[in-house]
Amino acid sequence: MLIHETAGGEKIYRRDNSIVVLFPGPRRVVASTRINGGLREDLVALFNHHLPPERCTVESLPGGSAEAYLALTAEALGLPPERAAGMLTAAKMENASIKECTYRDLTVTAVVTAGVDVNGGRAGDPASYYERDGKWEYVGGTINIILLLNGNLLPHVLVRAVVTATEAKAAALQELMAPSRVSPDIATGSGTDQIAIAAVPDSPCTFTDAGKHSKLGELIGRCVKEAVKEALEKETGLNAGRQQSFLARLARYGLTEEDFWRAAGPGTVTNGEEYRQKLAVLAQEEKLVALAAALLHLLDEYRWGLLTAPAVRAAGEALLRSCLPLFRSGSIEKEEDPVSGLLRMFVEGVNNLLLAQAGVN
Repeated sequence: MLIHETAGGEKIYRRDNSIVVLFPGPRRVVASTRINGGLREDLVALFNHHLPPERCTVESLPGGSAEAYLALTAEALGLPPERAAGMLTAAKMENASIKECTYRDLTVTAVVTAGVDVNGGRAGDPASYYERDGKWEYVGGTINIILLLNGNLLPHVLVRAVVTATEAKAAALQELMAPSRVSPDIATGSGTDQIAIAAVPDSPCTFTDAGKHSKLGELIGRCVKEAVKEALEKETGLNAGRQQSFLARLARYGLTEEDFWRAAGPGTVTNGEEYRQKLAVLAQEEKLVALAAALLHLLDEYRWGLLTAPAVRAAGEALLRSCLPLFRSGSIEKEEDPVSGLLRMFVEGVNNLLLAQAGVN
């Protein structure tokens, strides 16, 4: 099924579990794909293929490797395996986002599938495996970006476009406060992200800069950010509304509703189920979400070495006590780690609010 045609003439189809981009003529492509990746000028197509999470291991793939499976997939799609660059993802193709940004005769088209709930991470986070001799395991998630440009970009400019698109992906995740799954930080992507960018070498319009100062860079940034956000919302529901909860915000520091329940003690409410229902409602109160966001930013700056422990303790306590009277009963010791101390104060304050709402003295 044809789902889009670009200003450059590429036709984008959805076929079963794949999205296929067919080139109408020569294209200069830079890609991180496992088959036909690198810099290529002989490709006729790009494709993005969905694999269910339960099949995302080498052992379960027909052909016995990702490369062999992608070649088989290309053949099944009617594409020459040696001239099509393919990606794999657990995200569903019907949840893909297609966005276009145009300025004068320049058009940038982004085709994105996305998911970071399972394996979102921040650059520099602890690794999950050490790859050697091609042994690897695919995991659920992945942000796959196909970027189609209707102008001519020289090879070094294509590589610069990869940098700009990657920055835009990270910016989209930061604006959603998407958590890393292996550290307390904000994700910059998933551990299995892939990208392919195609330009038109015989175009009469040549662009020599894809950085943020250029209009091309601006269009790439806007287009990728919009497409990543929409794809995440369609695939997993990650959007501003889902993040409107202090439970969602605190999760990256390891706090869950179970931690609140364990700290509540007897008498808060009659049982755990009732407590969790009341906590879920309270967690969406905007003033408490804002308070948690401000507190977490202080803790982030402390972990990043931008603020000292005494400054964070003092500012965090003042923030909690000034916002809500029921937070005034807590305090942290002078030598206590500000992260654990201030999070403990927040939990105690929330439980005090629940006690007050329940009429418990």
